[in-house]
Amino acid sequence: MRVEPVSPQVLVDRLVDRVLADLAAADDADRRWRVLVDGAPPTAPGALADALVEPLRARGHAAHRVSAADFLRPAGVRFEHGRHDPDALLDDALDTGALIREVLDPLGPGGDGTYLPALWDAARERSARRAPVAAPPGSVLLLDGGLLLGRWLPVDLAVHLAVRPDTLARRTAPEDAWRLPAEDRYRAEVDPEAVADVVVRVDDPRRPGWVLDR
Repeated sequence: MRVEPVSPQVLVDRLVDRVLADLAAADDADRRWRVLVDGAPPTAPGALADALVEPLRARGHAAHRVSAADFLRPAGVRFEHGRHDPDALLDDALDTGALIREVLDPLGPGGDGTYLPALWDAARERSARRAPVAAPPGSVLLLDGGLLLGRWLPVDLAVHLAVRPDTLARRTAPEDAWRLPAEDRYRAEVDPEAVADVVVRVDDPRRPGWVLDR
């Protein structure tokens, strides 16, 4: 594996360049592009997705943000085996079908471009009550979350924020340590570094590592 250290700003610039190059190569002026940013909570995939919004807009593309955390199943399903079950976190928490149906398919080829930005408010355990949003042609969807690869999500670019297991354990709050076995299973069963289109090592978030080859 070859890794090139870059600054956080260079990381953002490279990802924007990659997204726009892929979109241009699609040779379809009406195409919308679906970008997934995957990583464990301490790697802050949402922060990276947020950082891509303004640079994309500055280059003429509407950017839309969706978080997988807004497409969780109700508590009765998520916590059927207890609130701290790592297998349930990996297998049962995300409503994958709803995420595909309400967001990814509408923004994919042949979709009408109208998506639902959030489905379920897990903090209040009720519908998010969000109105559908229309994404114009040329828009870029930025979807963030963890444990997302290996679910057959129809995305156009998958970015994985990788970190060593010992580093992840050190950066995980004690009250969230129960999540670590789910991350171990994810690495073993999905191998996200092998299946993602772009891998960024964030063992030191101040100096991300752009993985050149694997």
